[in-house]
Order: sequence, then structure tokens, then C-alpha cells
Amino acid sequence: MKSAIIGYGSIARTHAQIIKEIGSIVAICDVKFDPDTKTIPECPDATCYTDYKLMLDEVKPDIVHICTPHHLHAEMIIEALGRDVNVLCEKPVCIKYEDIDRILDAEKKSKAKLGVCLQNRYNSVNRYIKEYLKDKKVTGGCGSVNWYRDKAYYDSEEWRGKKAFEGGGVLINQAIHTLDLLQWFCSMPESVMANITNMSLKDVIEVEDTANLFCYGDVDFNFFATIASPKSFPVEISLRADGKWIKVTPNFAVIDKELVTFENCEKYFLKECYGNGHKALISDFYNCVEKDIPFEIDGKEGTKALRIVLSAYESHGEKIKIK
Repeated sequence: MKSAIIGYGSIARTHAQIIKEIGSIVAICDVKFDPDTKTIPECPDATCYTDYKLMLDEVKPDIVHICTPHHLHAEMIIEALGRDVNVLCEKPVCIKYEDIDRILDAEKKSKAKLGVCLQNRYNSVNRYIKEYLKDKKVTGGCGSVNWYRDKAYYDSEEWRGKKAFEGGGVLINQAIHTLDLLQWFCSMPESVMANITNMSLKDVIEVEDTANLFCYGDVDFNFFATIASPKSFPVEISLRADGKWIKVTPNFAVIDKELVTFENCEKYFLKECYGNGHKALISDFYNCVEKDIPFEIDGKEGTKALRIVLSAYESHGEKIKIK
């Protein structure tokens, strides 16, 4: 299958590395490319573009990977689906509530598929826990993301830390993957109460570096996320199911005091924070496109955690219904 990439930053290089193993990259678009650039050394067979619509029209790829800053995702998804091009988009698919409905409408009208890159669902530990829970009654959960990001991180990309471009801070960027896992294990909540603040980056970013959420539904759970930690620590999720305590980390799980380990969990692509699920997710999406079968993390599924995040931003410490 012919693949194209829009946006060629660090996460796009992860996508490119994997695509080379299962497909063919025929075009790459980035507004920062010099107009005279025809190809790049990493992908010598791919034609370079600075206009993604022109690329879609001329190349007519089977699949396009959207790896641009957050605020650009919605329009790019809609334009690609409108051309019946299958879309695999990095999270989040948008930063505004109203764009969720626009994207789902475009997905419904298109002959193509939409997939959302929530790759941690493909981590071996998380797949194991999801299967383990299928005949269990989950009664509660909690999760935490304690990471460190500094001024240099935000200065490295002009869109980072700006409300209009990123849509928020730690919740919509770093922590959305773990929040997605929590609702995947516990079920989608109906309401949320959240407090968000900027603890350590007040003069650096416009958005939150710390958030505390309480989510209410069939299974209640709470969630804490910060990038103001003195160091970055592994993500953790704890669950109660059938009276047992379950601890979930990126590399192992503990079920009722019994350690469950997995091979190759510590291997990751390019950056540790990306985890090791991209290859499995991308391969699965390509398989679904080729066989014309449903992809697990489609528009509806891929916006569940996003709906929680956007509602949390509107909570201001009050319990509100998730839209």
C-alpha cells in the first residue's frame, strides 16, 4: 500500500521507520521543507511537499499518517477522509468539542477508515490486563503520570505549551494515553470533576502542568498527572476487580501480589515516552485497511479520552457531565 506522512517531526520518524517494514512511503509533507527539496535521505523514494492537499490530490495515497501539531489534525483528517484516503492520526484528533462531531461525520460519509494512535493499548501488559478483566467486575481504579518537562522541551517546538496550538497541557498531551487506558479498563465515565493548575512552568507555558481528575460512571476512578515532577517515573494504574488488587505498569503487572512479567516490554521506538505499541498498532491498522475490517480505535473509540480531557478543562473544580 502507498503511504504518505503529513508533518515530519520526531513522532513522524517513528511512523516512517515502521511503515518501511510493512508498506511504501511515497510522499512526505512538511511546511518547514525548503520548496526546492525533492526528497530526504531517510526516505529517498518519497516525494516532498509543503502543501498537504496538493500531496493528497497528486499522490492519492492509500493511507496518510497525520503527525502535525494538535490544532491542525481536525482539518487534515476531514480533508483526507473527504478524498476517501484512510487516515491514521496521532492523538488528539482535535482540540475543540465541535470538531469531534465534524470528524465523526466525515468518517461516516467516507469510504475510508480513521484510526487514532493510542498505541499504549497495544502494549503487551495492557493487552494482558484487558483480557484478564473481560470476565471480572471492575469496581474502581486510579492512575498517575509523574513526568518531568522543562523550559527546553517547550522551547524546542513553538506550538508546545500554547492553548491555541496544543489545546492544553499535560492532560491533552502526555497523560491522555494513560487516561485512555483507565477508561478502557474501567468503562467510559459519565461525569468528571477536575482541578488543573500550573505548578512550575508559569512563565513558560500558557496551559496546565498538573491535573487531578475524579471520574464518575459505572466504575469510578481518579487520575493524577503532572510534568512538574522532579524526575520522570513510570506510569502506574491500579484497579480493583473481583476483590483483587491489580497494578499495571508499562513493563509488568501485579495481580493480587503475583508478579506478571513480559518479554521485550522495555524496547521502544526512538523515545521511551512513546512506548512500544506503535508497531503493533500501525500493523493492525494496515491489516484492517487491506482486509476492509473494522479498526479497534476508530473515531468514536479514539475520542473517548479526549472527551474526558475537554470536559475536565471546563470543570473548574465542579462535577460536570462529559459531553
